[in-house]
Amino acid sequence: MKRVSIASFLLLLTQVLWAQTLVNANYPSSFTVAQDGSGDFKTIQEAVNSFRDHSQERVTLHIRNGTYAEKLVIPANKPNIHLIGESREGVIITWDDYSGKPYSSGNDRTGKPVHSTYTSYTVLVEAPDIILENLTIRNSAGRVGQAVALNVQADRFVCRNCALIGNQDTLYAAAEGSRQFYDHCLIEGTTDFIFGKSISVFQSCTIKSLSNSYITAAATPVYQPYGFVFFDCNLTADPEATKVYLGRPWRPNSHTVFIRCQMGEHIVPAGWDNWGNPANEKTAFYAEYRSTGPGASPDQRVPWSRQLTEKEVKKYTPESILSMSRIIAAQADDWFKPGKPEVKK
Repeated sequence: MKRVSIASFLLLLTQVLWAQTLVNANYPSSFTVAQDGSGDFKTIQEAVNSFRDHSQERVTLHIRNGTYAEKLVIPANKPNIHLIGESREGVIITWDDYSGKPYSSGNDRTGKPVHSTYTSYTVLVEAPDIILENLTIRNSAGRVGQAVALNVQADRFVCRNCALIGNQDTLYAAAEGSRQFYDHCLIEGTTDFIFGKSISVFQSCTIKSLSNSYITAAATPVYQPYGFVFFDCNLTADPEATKVYLGRPWRPNSHTVFIRCQMGEHIVPAGWDNWGNPANEKTAFYAEYRSTGPGASPDQRVPWSRQLTEKEVKKYTPESILSMSRIIAAQADDWFKPGKPEVKK
Protein backbone atom coordinates (compact mmCIF):
# COMPACT_ATOMS: atom_id res chain seq x y z
CA MET A 1 0.00 0.00 0.00
CA LYS A 2 1.34 3.39 -0.91
CA ARG A 3 1.87 5.58 2.11
CA VAL A 4 0.89 9.23 2.14
CA SER A 5 3.48 11.39 3.86
CA ILE A 6 2.48 13.85 6.53
CA ALA A 7 3.67 16.68 4.32
CA SER A 8 1.50 15.47 1.43
CA PHE A 9 -1.48 15.08 3.71
CA LEU A 10 -1.08 18.59 5.12
CA LEU A 11 -0.73 19.98 1.60
CA LEU A 12 -3.92 18.20 0.54
CA LEU A 13 -5.78 19.42 3.64
CA THR A 14 -4.62 22.98 3.02
CA GLN A 15 -5.86 22.83 -0.56
CA VAL A 16 -9.27 21.52 0.56
CA LEU A 17 -9.64 24.20 3.23
CA TRP A 18 -8.55 26.92 0.81
CA ALA A 19 -11.06 25.70 -1.76
CA GLN A 20 -13.79 25.75 0.87
CA THR A 21 -12.77 29.28 1.88
CA LEU A 22 -13.06 30.41 -1.73
CA VAL A 23 -16.52 28.84 -2.00
CA ASN A 24 -17.67 30.62 1.15
CA ALA A 25 -16.16 33.89 -0.01
CA ASN A 26 -17.91 33.66 -3.38
CA TYR A 27 -21.30 32.73 -1.95
CA PRO A 28 -23.48 35.87 -1.70
CA SER A 29 -24.85 36.82 1.69
CA SER A 30 -27.73 38.87 0.29
CA PHE A 31 -30.43 38.23 -2.32
CA THR A 32 -33.54 40.04 -3.53
CA VAL A 33 -37.03 38.83 -4.40
CA ALA A 34 -39.07 41.00 -6.75
CA GLN A 35 -42.17 39.95 -8.66
CA ASP A 36 -41.29 42.14 -11.63
CA GLY A 37 -38.09 40.20 -12.29
CA SER A 38 -35.74 42.97 -11.17
CA GLY A 39 -34.31 40.86 -8.33
CA ASP A 40 -32.56 37.52 -8.06
CA PHE A 41 -35.85 35.61 -7.71
CA LYS A 42 -39.55 36.18 -8.41
CA THR A 43 -40.91 34.08 -5.54
CA ILE A 44 -39.86 33.69 -1.92
CA GLN A 45 -40.02 29.90 -2.04
CA GLU A 46 -37.72 29.79 -5.05
CA ALA A 47 -35.19 31.88 -3.15
CA VAL A 48 -35.37 29.75 0.01
CA ASN A 49 -34.99 26.54 -2.01
CA SER A 50 -31.84 27.86 -3.67
CA PHE A 51 -29.97 28.63 -0.45
CA ARG A 52 -27.18 26.41 0.79
CA ASP A 53 -28.29 23.53 3.02
CA HIS A 54 -27.29 23.72 6.70
CA SER A 55 -25.54 27.05 6.23
CA GLN A 56 -23.68 28.40 9.23
CA GLU A 57 -23.60 31.88 7.72
CA ARG A 58 -26.54 34.26 7.82
CA VAL A 59 -28.18 34.94 4.45
CA THR A 60 -30.42 37.99 4.05
CA LEU A 61 -33.37 37.87 1.67
CA HIS A 62 -34.74 41.30 0.78
CA ILE A 63 -38.37 41.13 -0.36
CA ARG A 64 -39.74 44.00 -2.40
CA ASN A 65 -43.33 45.18 -2.00
CA GLY A 66 -45.98 42.94 -3.52
CA THR A 67 -48.60 40.35 -2.65
CA TYR A 68 -46.98 36.93 -2.73
CA ALA A 69 -49.60 34.17 -3.06
CA GLU A 70 -47.40 31.41 -1.68
CA LYS A 71 -47.67 28.56 0.80
CA LEU A 72 -44.14 29.14 2.03
CA VAL A 73 -42.07 26.45 3.75
CA ILE A 74 -38.63 27.09 5.27
CA PRO A 75 -37.47 23.48 5.72
CA ALA A 76 -35.20 22.23 8.48
CA ASN A 77 -32.15 22.13 6.21
CA LYS A 78 -32.34 25.88 5.43
CA PRO A 79 -31.32 27.66 8.69
CA ASN A 80 -29.85 31.13 9.20
CA ILE A 81 -32.10 33.08 6.84
CA HIS A 82 -33.22 36.65 7.51
CA LEU A 83 -36.29 37.54 5.45
CA ILE A 84 -36.84 41.29 5.51
CA GLY A 85 -39.63 43.06 3.66
CA GLU A 86 -39.50 46.46 2.03
CA SER A 87 -42.41 47.45 4.31
CA ARG A 88 -44.78 45.64 6.65
CA GLU A 89 -47.88 46.80 4.79
CA GLY A 90 -46.36 46.37 1.33
CA VAL A 91 -45.06 42.80 1.54
CA ILE A 92 -47.95 40.36 2.00
CA ILE A 93 -47.54 36.57 1.99
CA THR A 94 -51.01 35.04 1.68
CA TRP A 95 -52.71 31.65 1.29
CA ASP A 96 -56.18 30.29 2.05
CA ASP A 97 -55.94 26.72 3.39
CA TYR A 98 -58.01 25.69 6.42
CA SER A 99 -58.79 22.58 8.44
CA GLY A 100 -61.13 20.38 6.40
CA LYS A 101 -60.21 21.86 3.03
CA PRO A 102 -59.47 19.14 0.45
CA TYR A 103 -55.92 18.90 -0.85
CA SER A 104 -55.70 20.23 -4.38
CA SER A 105 -53.45 17.34 -5.39
CA GLY A 106 -55.29 14.54 -3.59
CA ASN A 107 -53.81 13.44 -0.26
CA ASP A 108 -51.04 14.58 2.04
CA ARG A 109 -48.05 12.41 3.00
CA THR A 110 -50.12 10.49 5.57
CA GLY A 111 -52.91 9.79 3.12
CA LYS A 112 -55.35 12.25 4.61
CA PRO A 113 -57.67 13.75 1.98
CA VAL A 114 -58.13 17.10 3.72
CA HIS A 115 -56.03 19.65 5.58
CA SER A 116 -55.75 19.62 9.37
CA THR A 117 -55.07 22.62 11.58
CA TYR A 118 -51.36 21.84 11.38
CA THR A 119 -51.17 21.84 7.58
CA SER A 120 -53.41 24.88 7.06
CA TYR A 121 -50.49 27.35 7.46
CA THR A 122 -49.55 30.10 5.06
CA VAL A 123 -45.93 30.05 6.30
CA LEU A 124 -44.21 27.11 7.98
CA VAL A 125 -40.82 27.57 9.69
CA GLU A 126 -38.98 24.31 10.40
CA ALA A 127 -35.39 25.62 10.33
CA PRO A 128 -33.68 27.19 13.36
CA ASP A 129 -32.25 30.71 13.46
CA ILE A 130 -34.82 32.29 11.14
CA ILE A 131 -35.70 36.00 11.33
CA LEU A 132 -38.84 37.47 9.74
CA GLU A 133 -39.02 41.26 9.62
CA ASN A 134 -41.17 44.01 8.09
CA LEU A 135 -43.82 41.88 6.38
CA THR A 136 -47.38 40.57 6.66
CA ILE A 137 -48.41 36.91 6.79
CA ARG A 138 -52.11 36.35 6.15
CA ASN A 139 -54.41 33.38 6.05
CA SER A 140 -57.24 34.59 3.84
CA ALA A 141 -59.57 31.59 4.29
CA GLY A 142 -61.96 33.66 6.42
CA ARG A 143 -64.05 32.44 9.34
CA VAL A 144 -64.18 28.80 8.37
CA GLY A 145 -62.57 27.28 11.46
CA GLN A 146 -58.90 26.61 12.11
CA ALA A 147 -56.72 28.39 9.58
CA VAL A 148 -53.12 29.09 10.58
CA ALA A 149 -51.16 32.03 9.20
CA LEU A 150 -47.76 31.23 10.77
CA ASN A 151 -46.63 27.82 12.06
CA VAL A 152 -43.25 27.87 13.83
CA GLN A 153 -41.65 24.51 14.65
CA ALA A 154 -38.08 25.74 15.14
CA ASP A 155 -35.78 27.07 17.84
CA ARG A 156 -34.30 30.58 18.07
CA PHE A 157 -36.99 32.17 15.92
CA VAL A 158 -37.44 35.95 15.68
CA CYS A 159 -40.44 37.80 14.24
CA ARG A 160 -39.94 41.56 14.26
CA ASN A 161 -42.34 44.29 13.09
CA CYS A 162 -44.59 41.81 11.30
CA ALA A 163 -48.38 41.51 10.99
CA LEU A 164 -49.89 38.05 11.50
CA ILE A 165 -53.45 38.15 10.18
CA GLY A 166 -56.12 35.48 10.44
CA ASN A 167 -59.13 34.32 12.42
CA GLN A 168 -59.08 31.09 14.43
CA ASP A 169 -55.56 29.80 15.23
CA THR A 170 -53.61 32.61 13.55
CA LEU A 171 -50.26 31.87 15.20
CA TYR A 172 -49.20 28.32 15.99
CA ALA A 173 -46.14 28.80 18.22
CA ALA A 174 -45.71 25.10 18.02
CA ALA A 175 -42.74 23.05 19.08
CA GLU A 176 -42.13 22.27 22.73
CA GLY A 177 -38.77 23.49 23.97
CA SER A 178 -38.44 25.96 21.09
CA ARG A 179 -37.70 29.61 21.85
CA GLN A 180 -39.58 32.24 19.88
CA PHE A 181 -39.43 36.05 20.08
CA TYR A 182 -42.14 38.36 18.69
CA ASP A 183 -41.12 42.03 18.79
CA HIS A 184 -43.41 44.96 17.89
CA CYS A 185 -45.79 42.73 15.92
CA LEU A 186 -49.51 42.94 15.19
CA ILE A 187 -51.29 39.63 15.82
CA GLU A 188 -55.02 39.43 15.21
CA GLY A 189 -57.65 36.72 15.19
CA THR A 190 -60.77 35.26 16.76
CA THR A 191 -60.49 31.99 18.74
CA ASP A 192 -57.29 30.73 20.40
CA PHE A 193 -55.37 32.78 17.89
CA ILE A 194 -52.06 32.38 19.75
CA PHE A 195 -51.60 28.71 20.62
CA GLY A 196 -48.96 26.01 21.00
CA LYS A 197 -46.26 24.43 23.17
CA SER A 198 -43.35 26.83 22.70
CA ILE A 199 -41.50 29.19 25.00
CA SER A 200 -42.55 32.49 23.41
CA VAL A 201 -41.95 36.11 24.38
CA PHE A 202 -44.17 38.86 22.96
CA GLN A 203 -42.55 42.27 23.38
CA SER A 204 -44.50 45.49 22.71
CA CYS A 205 -46.98 43.74 20.40
CA THR A 206 -50.55 44.71 19.51
CA ILE A 207 -52.89 41.77 20.17
CA LYS A 208 -56.20 42.38 18.39
CA SER A 209 -59.34 40.30 19.02
CA LEU A 210 -61.87 40.17 16.19
CA SER A 211 -64.72 38.45 18.05
CA ASN A 212 -65.86 37.26 21.48
CA SER A 213 -63.53 34.40 22.31
CA TYR A 214 -60.09 33.56 23.73
CA ILE A 215 -56.69 35.05 22.95
CA THR A 216 -54.31 32.29 24.00
CA ALA A 217 -54.43 28.51 24.20
CA ALA A 218 -51.06 27.36 25.48
CA ALA A 219 -50.17 23.68 25.75
CA THR A 220 -47.02 24.12 27.84
CA PRO A 221 -45.29 20.79 28.66
CA VAL A 222 -44.90 20.16 32.37
CA TYR A 223 -41.09 20.27 32.20
CA GLN A 224 -41.00 23.80 30.71
CA PRO A 225 -40.55 26.66 33.20
CA TYR A 226 -42.25 29.11 30.79
CA GLY A 227 -44.90 29.18 28.10
CA PHE A 228 -46.28 32.44 26.62
CA VAL A 229 -45.12 35.70 28.23
CA PHE A 230 -46.37 39.12 27.06
CA PHE A 231 -44.39 42.25 27.95
CA ASP A 232 -45.80 45.78 27.50
CA CYS A 233 -48.35 44.68 24.91
CA ASN A 234 -51.55 46.48 23.88
CA LEU A 235 -54.71 44.35 23.84
CA THR A 236 -57.25 45.86 21.43
CA ALA A 237 -60.43 44.66 19.70
CA ASP A 238 -62.87 45.22 16.88
CA PRO A 239 -66.19 46.75 18.01
CA GLU A 240 -67.95 43.37 17.81
CA ALA A 241 -65.54 41.85 20.33
CA THR A 242 -66.85 42.76 23.79
CA LYS A 243 -66.24 39.58 25.80
CA VAL A 244 -62.74 38.19 25.41
CA TYR A 245 -60.72 35.97 27.75
CA LEU A 246 -56.95 36.23 28.12
CA GLY A 247 -56.61 32.51 27.69
CA ARG A 248 -57.72 28.95 28.27
CA PRO A 249 -55.61 25.78 28.69
CA TRP A 250 -55.31 23.72 25.53
CA ARG A 251 -53.43 21.25 27.73
CA PRO A 252 -53.45 21.03 31.55
CA ASN A 253 -50.12 22.75 32.33
CA SER A 254 -50.79 25.85 30.26
CA HIS A 255 -48.44 28.71 31.26
CA THR A 256 -49.37 32.26 30.21
CA VAL A 257 -48.33 35.57 31.80
CA PHE A 258 -49.13 39.21 30.95
CA ILE A 259 -46.69 41.81 32.31
CA ARG A 260 -47.43 45.56 32.18
CA CYS A 261 -49.98 45.14 29.40
CA GLN A 262 -52.66 47.66 28.42
CA MET A 263 -56.03 45.88 28.27
CA GLY A 264 -59.12 47.23 26.55
CA GLU A 265 -62.63 46.95 27.92
CA HIS A 266 -63.23 43.82 25.83
CA ILE A 267 -61.27 41.76 28.38
CA VAL A 268 -63.76 40.14 30.77
CA PRO A 269 -63.26 40.74 34.51
CA ALA A 270 -62.72 37.01 35.19
CA GLY A 271 -59.80 37.08 32.76
CA TRP A 272 -59.30 33.34 32.31
CA ASP A 273 -61.32 30.23 31.42
CA ASN A 274 -60.73 26.59 32.43
CA TRP A 275 -61.95 25.14 29.08
CA GLY A 276 -64.88 23.47 30.83
CA ASN A 277 -62.64 21.37 33.07
CA PRO A 278 -62.18 22.39 36.74
CA ALA A 279 -59.16 20.07 36.97
CA ASN A 280 -57.24 22.50 34.76
CA GLU A 281 -57.45 25.09 37.53
CA LYS A 282 -54.98 23.05 39.58
CA THR A 283 -52.32 22.78 36.88
CA ALA A 284 -52.55 25.89 34.68
CA PHE A 285 -50.34 28.85 35.58
CA TYR A 286 -52.09 32.10 34.65
CA ALA A 287 -50.67 35.34 35.98
CA GLU A 288 -50.46 39.10 35.47
CA TYR A 289 -48.33 41.95 36.72
CA ARG A 290 -49.48 45.57 36.69
CA SER A 291 -52.09 45.27 33.96
CA THR A 292 -53.62 48.63 33.06
CA GLY A 293 -56.66 49.91 31.19
CA PRO A 294 -60.39 49.18 31.52
CA GLY A 295 -59.80 45.43 31.07
CA ALA A 296 -57.45 45.24 34.04
CA SER A 297 -59.52 43.90 36.95
CA PRO A 298 -57.13 42.22 39.39
CA ASP A 299 -59.74 41.97 42.14
CA GLN A 300 -62.24 40.23 39.85
CA ARG A 301 -59.98 37.66 38.20
CA VAL A 302 -60.72 33.97 38.72
CA PRO A 303 -59.32 32.87 42.10
CA TRP A 304 -57.06 30.25 40.55
CA SER A 305 -55.07 32.88 38.63
CA ARG A 306 -52.50 35.08 40.33
CA GLN A 307 -51.06 38.57 40.44
CA LEU A 308 -47.26 38.37 40.50
CA THR A 309 -45.36 40.03 43.33
CA GLU A 310 -42.37 42.33 42.83
CA LYS A 311 -40.11 39.43 43.79
CA GLU A 312 -41.79 36.93 41.47
CA VAL A 313 -41.75 39.17 38.42
CA LYS A 314 -37.97 39.61 38.59
CA LYS A 315 -37.44 36.19 37.02
CA TYR A 316 -39.50 37.25 34.03
CA THR A 317 -37.17 38.96 31.56
CA PRO A 318 -36.86 38.17 27.84
CA GLU A 319 -33.23 37.19 28.37
CA SER A 320 -33.89 34.71 31.16
CA ILE A 321 -36.98 33.22 29.52
CA LEU A 322 -35.43 32.67 26.11
CA SER A 323 -32.24 31.18 27.51
CA MET A 324 -34.24 28.44 29.20
CA SER A 325 -34.70 25.43 26.95
CA ARG A 326 -33.84 21.78 26.58
CA ILE A 327 -31.44 22.95 23.89
CA ILE A 328 -29.14 25.75 25.05
CA ALA A 329 -27.16 27.30 22.22
CA ALA A 330 -23.86 29.05 22.77
CA GLN A 331 -25.33 32.25 21.36
CA ALA A 332 -28.49 32.02 23.48
CA ASP A 333 -28.01 35.46 24.98
CA ASP A 334 -27.21 37.13 21.67
CA TRP A 335 -29.66 35.78 19.09
CA PHE A 336 -32.34 38.35 19.80
CA LYS A 337 -32.22 42.06 20.60
CA PRO A 338 -35.34 43.43 22.29
CA GLY A 339 -36.19 46.95 21.26
CA LYS A 340 -38.07 48.96 18.69
CA PRO A 341 -37.01 47.90 15.19
CA GLU A 342 -35.92 50.26 12.46
CA VAL A 343 -38.92 50.50 10.14
CA LYS A 344 -37.97 50.54 6.47
CA LYS A 345 -39.76 53.11 4.34
